[in-house]
Formats: sequence, C-alpha cells, structure tokens
Amino acid sequence: MVPPDRPRASGTEGYAESADALVGQYESLAFADLHRDILHLIPIAPSRVLDIGAGTGRDAAAFAALGHSVVAVEPTLELRAHGQRLHRLAGITWIDDALPDLSKVHEGAEHFDVVMLTAVWMHLDADQRRRAMPRVSRLLRPGGLMALSLRHGPVPAGRRMFDVSATETCALAREVGLETIHHNEREARLGQSGVWWSVLAFRWA
Repeated sequence: MVPPDRPRASGTEGYAESADALVGQYESLAFADLHRDILHLIPIAPSRVLDIGAGTGRDAAAFAALGHSVVAVEPTLELRAHGQRLHRLAGITWIDDALPDLSKVHEGAEHFDVVMLTAVWMHLDADQRRRAMPRVSRLLRPGGLMALSLRHGPVPAGRRMFDVSATETCALAREVGLETIHHNEREARLGQSGVWWSVLAFRWA
C-alpha cells in the first residue's frame, strides 16, 4: 500500500486498485503488434530507452530483449512491483517518478535515444501537458525519437482521462522544437467498443 503521507501521482487514479487484474491484460499484448506503426523508427543498434508510464514492464522488457538499455518510470507502486517481479532478469532500471515534472529522471542528468509515452499522455490535464512537453523533450538526445500514443473514446470507470487530440499534441511538440515524423490513427483491439488510438512520433526539427 502507498503510505498515507504519499499521495498518488495525478493521472494514476484507478490503477493501483486494478493492478492485479491489469497484469494479464497488459502482458498479453505483443510488443511488435502494439507498436507495429513505429517499429521502423526504433534504432537497431543498442540504445538508451526511457519508458515513461511503464506499467508492468512489458515494453521495457521487450526493448531490453532487443539489446537496449532501459529505464522504466512507473509511479504506481502496485504496477511497478508486478513489473519488477515479472521482468527481474531483464536488466531494467526502475524509477518511481511521474509526469509532468519527472524530477527524479532529470536529477540523473541523462539523455535518451528513445522516449516512450504509451497510453500515458491523455491522463494529464491541459496545464500538465503544457508543462510536461518541454520536460520530456529535454531528455532526448540529438536525433532521438519520442513516441506517444493517445487513447480516444469512453473513459473506464474510476480513471482520470482527457480527450486529447493529436493536433494539440503535435502543436505542443512543435513549440519545443520537435517535428512530427509519424501520425496515424488505429482501431483498438477487439472488446474495446468505441475506442481508437492516435500514434505519434517526434524528432528534433
């Protein structure tokens, strides 16, 4: 349990309570299928990857298996514990940190070749999104890739989620000097009626 004097990170509402149920759902999704739209953009050579909102570590473990060095950021203790248990041999560095500020990540003064924000951005309100974009962008190395996906449609009960457009997200990225190099819309997997996703990728302009 989270200590009473340590509040939940904004945007993580509902995840701690359903963490045990979410493990199977998250881990059943194949990395190659989930990220098929941007796989061609991910470096082949061993690179430094930051997975923000890593959940149970599915993507972090897949990156590690490809030979990359991975830092997984997950503010929900219950999800992070599952990830550390399931992928303890993957060589992932786990950090308890959260958007919009990512204070602990910035304390490390490290830059990354790939920054992943999978199903994370729409949990931030407008002010948090505007604050987060420059914070995230400053973690990218020159030529680095930032990949981001946005969920659209009905909000699951107990979750904090906003209808964030790809247009707004690309505009925020442009303001900090990032160029949109990929944008597509895709339907959700079966069983998610009325849900679809925007898949975006950015590099320094």
